[in-house]
Amino acid sequence: MIRLAALASVLATLFVATSASAQEQYWLRDRRYTEGMGYRVGDFELHPGIGADVGYDYNYFLRSQTEGPAGALRFRISPSFSVSTLGPQRMEDSEPPSVEFRGGLSATYHEFVPVSGSADGKEQLKTQRNVTGDLRLDLNIMPRRVVSGNLHAGVGRSVQPTNAGDPGTSFNRVNPYAGGEFAITPGGGLFDWRFGYDFSGTVFETGQYGGLTNLRHDVQTRGRWRFYPRTALMFDGRFGFISYPSGGTDKTSSHPVRARIGINGLVTPAFGLTALVGWGASFYSGDAPQDFDSVIGQLEFKFFLVAPSDLTEDDRSGGALSTLSIGFIRDFEDSFISSQFERDRGYAKFSYLFGGAFLLVIDAGAAALRYPPVERLGMPEGWTDARVDASLFGEYRMFDQMGINAQVSYGGYMSKTLLAPVGEVPDNLAYQEVSAFLGVRWFM
Repeated sequence: MIRLAALASVLATLFVATSASAQEQYWLRDRRYTEGMGYRVGDFELHPGIGADVGYDYNYFLRSQTEGPAGALRFRISPSFSVSTLGPQRMEDSEPPSVEFRGGLSATYHEFVPVSGSADGKEQLKTQRNVTGDLRLDLNIMPRRVVSGNLHAGVGRSVQPTNAGDPGTSFNRVNPYAGGEFAITPGGGLFDWRFGYDFSGTVFETGQYGGLTNLRHDVQTRGRWRFYPRTALMFDGRFGFISYPSGGTDKTSSHPVRARIGINGLVTPAFGLTALVGWGASFYSGDAPQDFDSVIGQLEFKFFLVAPSDLTEDDRSGGALSTLSIGFIRDFEDSFISSQFERDRGYAKFSYLFGGAFLLVIDAGAAALRYPPVERLGMPEGWTDARVDASLFGEYRMFDQMGINAQVSYGGYMSKTLLAPVGEVPDNLAYQEVSAFLGVRWFM
């Protein structure tokens, strides 16, 4: 049986908010930032790149103040490579191809030099050397036709230490994923409907947490009807199957259902709105399950700070411009300690490209996380915690293929909750993390 108190780290990091700010460079998250002009080789584009940065992480183990944070200098080296069929810029006015392909591979090597904390904490930091990465393949079939489809597959590896800092009992995991979608778009694109399937898995590398390995299958459908050129009525629905095949925990399978309806698009040439509302339910198996059964939705206001009149909808919806977004999301997620938790998160994001040479991105959010009662952890009543996250990323392009970047991130989990399973030491969920990095990268 998994030691229950140790799962506090999972609760606070894996599904609430993984510490991506400290684990991953901002420019790796979006290929619009990762890739440059590329090399053309026949009918393909090649985009190699490599980045290196150094920084300080105040609390890599995500410990509470009473547990003693340990800080380290961190060094990261991140090669990346992608290959694709020719993009729209190189296709010019040609007809879209029958098949579009894109493949991407990235990896990051992490090295640690202890700086602060107890002697034990510093020794533990020395053992955290590791490699993360991601491989993804995408295939679009008959793109921009009346009938089209796409397939995607990939696998990623992420690392997350426990509060104890022992690499032999880490939450390191492999995440395979795959899926596909079939789309019908009659009437010149004024109406479209899509049917799809997605698979994702979380496979823990440490046998101690093998019981938390889970598989998820989702079938989904979504439709859109444009009643203005750049505004649409939308519907999306999803039915999932989550299972824990290894057993050994109190986790049970579930069948989450979500359905939302609303509008998405431009209200004015410089202002966009997304408003979706619906219902979600978790449907856990077992005796007396603690299910989520309530309203879900999203409301987002998006301001385009640069909005020339000849931009296409894809330019706008893809976030290719300088923008300011403010929004709120209400949803639920599967939880490793309780059955599920409800998340109500407000967020804001500002991005601006100055003079085509300096990119600034500010991203922040705050969420209330509500958990149902968990008797076995000494919580006979539900409780609410808060999560705050913020990041500041800036990059100066010295040349078309070279940039200097800096990133500062904060993650805070505010909780007075002490998980106290019988016979174990209570575990404090709260932590504060601050990290700052300075780097340089070359990209094509």
